Amino acid sequence: MTVILLRHGRSTSNTAGILAGRSEGVNLDDKGQEQAAGLIDRFGDLPVRAVVSSPLLRCRATVEQLADALCLELFVDDRLAEVDYGDWTGRKITELINEPLWRVVQAHPSAAVFPGGEGLAQVQARAVAAVREHDRRLALEFGGDALWLACTHGDVIKAVIADAYGMHLDSFQRVTADPASASVIRYTELRPFVLHVNHTGARLSAGLRAAPTPTAEPGGGQPAAQDAEVPSGDAVVGGSTD
Repeated sequence: MTVILLRHGRSTSNTAGILAGRSEGVNLDDKGQEQAAGLIDRFGDLPVRAVVSSPLLRCRATVEQLADALCLELFVDDRLAEVDYGDWTGRKITELINEPLWRVVQAHPSAAVFPGGEGLAQVQARAVAAVREHDRRLALEFGGDALWLACTHGDVIKAVIADAYGMHLDSFQRVTADPASASVIRYTELRPFVLHVNHTGARLSAGLRAAPTPTAEPGGGQPAAQDAEVPSGDAVVGGSTD
């Protein structure tokens, strides 16, 4: 199963330098609306089977047009919501950098718990659980490998990518997830494969492909030994042959 982790388009809080968190009514700005409209060209030719979104307005506004174009119902999952930043919600970033907790968030995010809110370790646990659950559900529904999209928030995406890389959460600040960026993870029985991080190009289709299948010999014979199927959870020794 392969998931496209899409960060919402640029929001009014992004441009104002405010930590929106779970504030109600934070919508896309003009640039964010353009980014949302452009998703149809970026992803429209991909065989996306499901679109799942954070419940917050800026995420739903990002993917509603795409879901309509794909004739898919938008599924909302609260576990993909933004971090509950508690007392930090609605404050300017320039103020927050002076808080002692800021350094913890930068250097030891696994220990960071926002006053009146949640910890980043909790965020990672709920988000990874949600992604894995949707993977299992869609695998059963579509009989194997399928592509789906989850629209969520920057820190949530970074936490899921860190888990897929097998990185400690304390290293998740090394990952970037810009507004309207796409990061792609393929989950297999053995391990996840991170295919893209922070993709902001015009089209994503060139970087996605179906799970490996055997290459048949002309005339319907068996695959040659060097072309035999690599198990989907195995990495190709020496790197990809493409």
